[in-house]
This record gives sequence, C-alpha cells and structure tokens, in this order.
Amino acid sequence: MNEPGDRAEGQARSPVFEFAAVVLFCAAIVAISVVLLRRHHRSEIIPDDAMLAGKTIADFPQANMHAFDEMDSGIALNDDETRGRNTWLLWTAGDQVFWDHMAQRGFGIVDLLKTLDSRHRATRFADMGLMNEPGYAPATQPDQYGLWLDQGAQEEGVDARVYGRSSGVIGLRIYPNRKFDAAAQRAWDPQRYYNDAPYYTNPQLVRPYIVGISCALCHVAFNPLKPPDDPEQPKWQNLSSTIGNQYLVGAKVFAATASADSYAFQVLHSWKPGTIDTSFLATDNLNNPSKINSIYAIKDRLSVAHTEEISGGALYFSNGATSAAVPHVLKDGADSVGLACALSRVYVSIGEYSQEWLRDHNVIVGGSAQHPFAVEKAQKGSIYWQSTIERIPSLSRFLMRMKSPHLADAPGGREFITRDAKLLEQGKIVFAEHCARCHSSKQPPASIDRSSSEYTRWMKAEVLKADFLDENFLSTEERIPVSVVQTNAARGLATNAVEGHVWDNFSSRTYKSLPSVGEIEVTNPFDQSTSSFSLPAGGPGYYRVPSLLGIWATAPLLHNSALGTYTDDPSTAGRVAAFEDAMEKLLWPEKRRGVNSILRTSEQSYIEIAAAYLPKEISEFVSNGYLRVGPIPENTPINLLANADLDLSNPHGEIDRLNLLARVQGELLRIKVEKLNAEEAQKALLKLVPDLLKISKCPDFIEDRGHYFGTNLSDADKRALIEFMKTF
Repeated sequence: MNEPGDRAEGQARSPVFEFAAVVLFCAAIVAISVVLLRRHHRSEIIPDDAMLAGKTIADFPQANMHAFDEMDSGIALNDDETRGRNTWLLWTAGDQVFWDHMAQRGFGIVDLLKTLDSRHRATRFADMGLMNEPGYAPATQPDQYGLWLDQGAQEEGVDARVYGRSSGVIGLRIYPNRKFDAAAQRAWDPQRYYNDAPYYTNPQLVRPYIVGISCALCHVAFNPLKPPDDPEQPKWQNLSSTIGNQYLVGAKVFAATASADSYAFQVLHSWKPGTIDTSFLATDNLNNPSKINSIYAIKDRLSVAHTEEISGGALYFSNGATSAAVPHVLKDGADSVGLACALSRVYVSIGEYSQEWLRDHNVIVGGSAQHPFAVEKAQKGSIYWQSTIERIPSLSRFLMRMKSPHLADAPGGREFITRDAKLLEQGKIVFAEHCARCHSSKQPPASIDRSSSEYTRWMKAEVLKADFLDENFLSTEERIPVSVVQTNAARGLATNAVEGHVWDNFSSRTYKSLPSVGEIEVTNPFDQSTSSFSLPAGGPGYYRVPSLLGIWATAPLLHNSALGTYTDDPSTAGRVAAFEDAMEKLLWPEKRRGVNSILRTSEQSYIEIAAAYLPKEISEFVSNGYLRVGPIPENTPINLLANADLDLSNPHGEIDRLNLLARVQGELLRIKVEKLNAEEAQKALLKLVPDLLKISKCPDFIEDRGHYFGTNLSDADKRALIEFMKTF
C-alpha cells in the first residue's frame, strides 16, 4: 500500500496500464460474484454472535423503564406499550456487528464511529439532521482511547449489556468491541484514525467500540406540537417517536469519511434530507431514496388492508394461512405479508443476523445474484432474530397508539387555519370530487361504481360530515401503477422483494404475480428527447397510496421529497411555509423545476476504492490510499451510472457489461489524459449515453414529475383544497 506522498505529483502513469487495472478490477468483481454464488449453495445454518456466545432470548429482556415518558406529547402508555417504545428507541438487534463489518470492509465509505465525533455536536442537526439526545454534552477531552464521544449519564434503567450505551445521538448505540484485544490496542492510534485514510480504511483495523442503529435514528424527530427552542438542544418533550426524521442527511451520516469528489458521496448526497435509499446496502442497482415514513393510525390503516395470497417463507408470518389482509408498508407495496413481517424485515435490513444476510447479497457493490433471506434459517440460527420476534407484539401495540399531529394543536397553529367556513366547505367538496377516491379510507359499498355520479354524491356527503377525518387513514392503501401516477419511477421499480431476491420471504404471492404496468415516457437527461421504457412484471411498477395524515408538517412532498423547498425550520411557521410551497408546486406544475430536478454531480468526482480492498495487481495505481477511477465530469446525471444494471452473474449480459465498463473507463481516461474542459468532457460522455441507457434499470431522471391530479382545477378551488388539507 502506498502512503501519502509516495507518488510524485507529476510522475507519469501509463493510461494503458491504468485502463488494464480497471479491467482487472472488474474481473475481480466477477470472480467475487462467482465465489458468492457457490458459497450460498451451502444450506447450513450460520449462528449469529449471540448464539456463538451461548446466549438465549432470556439474556435480552425487554426494558420496562419510563425514561422517555415526555416524548410523543406525554401520551400515557401502559407497561406493554412502554416496552414497545423502548424497543423502538433502543434495540439494535445485534446490527452493531454488521456496522462494524461495514466500518472495516465497507470500501472506506461507512464509519459510524466517525459520525459520532463529539466536536460536531453543536452543529449535528444543521449539518447531518441528527437528533442530539437530551442530557448529553460535547466531550471536553478525548476518552481513554483518544475518541471524541459525547458525555452524559446512561439513560435510567437501561441495561447496557442488552442495549449498549447512548452515543449522544438518538438511534446510535455504542457497544464495547470484543475484538479490541491487547494486539488491537497496541495497533490503535486515534490521531491516525481521525486523519490518515490508509490507516482508517484498513480492513484489519479494530476499533475500540462498535456502533449499532435502532429504529429511532430514522424515525425520531421533532414533535410539531412541541417544537424545540434550539434544534441542536432538544428536550425529550420536543421529540416524536414516529414522525420520521425529515432532516436526516444520508451522505453526512453514512459516508462520514468520503470527500465531495468521491462518487459514493455524490450518490448519497443526491438523497434529499429526510430520504433514505433502503436498498443502498442490499443493492438493487437503483438509486431510489424515498421519504422516511411517518407512522400513524395503524388501526385505521388496517381497516383498509388488502387480502394478499401468501406462500413460501412468508407463511411464517401468516401462521400458515395462505391469504391474509395486510397493509402495504413500503412505498412500492412490497412489504405485503403483515405488520409483524414489516417490522421484522426492517431490523434485518439494517444489519440484524448479518452472518446470514451478507451471504444473500453482495453488499453495496451488487454484481451478483441475490438469494432470499430465509426466515427459517433466521429462526434457527439467530438469537437476535428470535428476540426481535418476541418484541413484535409490544412494539406493535406501541405503534398502534401513535396519532398524527393537528395544526390546530401546534403553537400558533390556528393562525394558519382559515376561519372562512365557506372556503373550508369548498375545499371539502373539491377533495371529495378529486382526491378522496384514493385518499380516504372511508369508501362507499363496493356495489357503487367509483366512476359513477352516485359515488360522487356519496363521497361529498361523507366528506362534509363533521367526523369525516376521525378514524380516517386518508389512503386506500391501493397499489397504483407508475404509468398512472407518473411520479419518478425509480422507487417503484425496486427489485429486492421479487421472486428469488433478498426480500422474497417478506413479499406476498400477490405482489410477485403483479402484471407489468406497460410503458412510461422518460426524458433523456442530455438532449431532453423522450422515449418509452417498458416496466417489468413480477412486482415492480407500482406505488401504494400514501396517507395524507399530518401532511401540513412533513413537506416536501412526493415519495422522494422532490416537490417543494426544503427548510430545516421545525417551527409551526416553518412547517406551514414548506407545506404551502410544496402544494403550490403540486397543483401548479409549471412552478416545478422539471429537467432542473435531475440529480447531477456537483463537481468532478471519482469512484474511490481504498487500497486495502484491491488485488495486488492494481496496487501500483493507488495514490493517497485509494484507486481513483475517473474523473466523472461535473454535472453528470448521477443515475446514469447509479441505475446501471451491473448484475454480472447473468451470463447473457456479462460480456456486454464488462465491455461497457471498459468503454466508460476509456472515455474517463481520455478526459483525464487530454485534460478536457467541462464542455468537452460532457461531449465525451455523450458517446456512452445510449449504451448506458440500454442497461439502465430506470432511465427516468426527472425527480419532481407526476401526480398531476387536480392540476386542471381553478385557482380558487386549488386554494380552497390547500386550506382544507391544513386540517388533516
């Protein structure tokens, strides 16, 4: 491995050899994929670390303490529901082992221990969208291992052996690292850990602590009814367990070690605040970040649950029943075998039982066939999985209690609600005629045709009732074809839950049997020409109808938060301003950014691979600890590369994809060697666009398009509708 400064700045390096190096690296990826495929043919049960340590479920008791009673507007929870909230906030389900694996072998991208640097506590919310835990303060000096970690007392009644200790960031928990033995301590250098890339990206580096993630990281944020005086210093009363963190900045949290000229950083930086690409780890070769869900009114949601056929591994969650009425949890309706299934899958998706999960997919890189994460194996091989299953009933009961916030109850909220009764009535009628067909769980009997005048009369009468919003989920939970809703298709084309893929056991037979929705029109990001793109059958191509509960508090809108201006203002006025801006762009589409919403690189960037991960044949091309493949020109559409189908395990496409990878690198080398300017670099890249679009899993680049329902209304009707929606 070369240390910084080993290679003189002007030293010549043959483009031919560098080109060959990249081809070698691509070949290495193929070899790794083959190994993974062969390895997975073994059917043995891999024990998790808890089972290897001789632990049982009894070693992971649920927490009964009431340390968080001020949250969620002080709602009174019984002991069972309190245990559920404690699980939601504290339980990492053993995923700390996975995140340590990522810190060591995540290609120099992910390192949550670096994310926790206490010297940034005063700006964590502003910079990363993280929620600082009340009762903690910035470190005044490094700890015994030279690490800067927040200082504060452990939450009262929390067993650190089960839940770790607080990091000072809600949702990130710290555990001692059992691998940090005497040899690891001798090799440990905190100064190099913070400052020396070849040191901290070395897969052999053992850190003193490992960091786990609980559900709270993504779902806890400010309570709209009790906003904080200072977002960097909230109190427990200022926090909601389930609103969804609409401020989280994925690039800063999950790519703390990456620089802005890293393509990995550019991809994560394309995630708008409050969005997460849930397939970033178990990659489906789609950059499809989506809004973190608010979780409200589950009882009302279950009232419109759809009956799905259940088969295969999913039968575990239905107790053997071959059909069940279930909610559609994920944006694309793929989590379709019940609430227990959805909750169980989430823990696996953030690292639970990674000893098996990492055998089922090639984390971050992809390039190999996925295999189903088998529920049967988890039940036999993972104490953490078993412990999570034991917690699901209490967790579900807690989530059942969560209700959406009303603007009228927020500080100064009534000032933003019209007192004009006629205007509100007009808004209700507009909603009944143009929105309620999808956005109301209160529907007429099935015998009434939705396209009939009788339906409209029934719905008008229903919406005008004083209790219309009571126990109304404001969604039918139906799957709507992307070709109908016309929003950006990337999230709807996710493939992780299709037949034989990693989440196969967590999706219904109904989902896996969905027909193709046909074709959609997509726009070329370079010349703005349009073409048709055919969507596959077998699950992808749909979006479930989102609930409108509390919509006044959670703008920007759409599944990808692409509609509206993001503000980091959690005050009532800040939330309403964001909502009104987003609604204007929803109903007046001429105000949208259109082609300007295409995600593009903000500067010239490189695909960086830490030297320690590379075959020795490529090591001579390393500089400052990284092989840098590129440059990728500034202003390149991020999803041109991020959405490329690079599954090299498919023998029909393997050679074509390798050839294309080589051609891409050839053009990138020419850009570098000939020192092309930005305009010339774009022209060079244009040569590759047709072939890249051919292998794209989603060539739909415009982010803020779609959902044109209601755009033909009069301005007066639109204004009235907005006023009514403020009351949701």
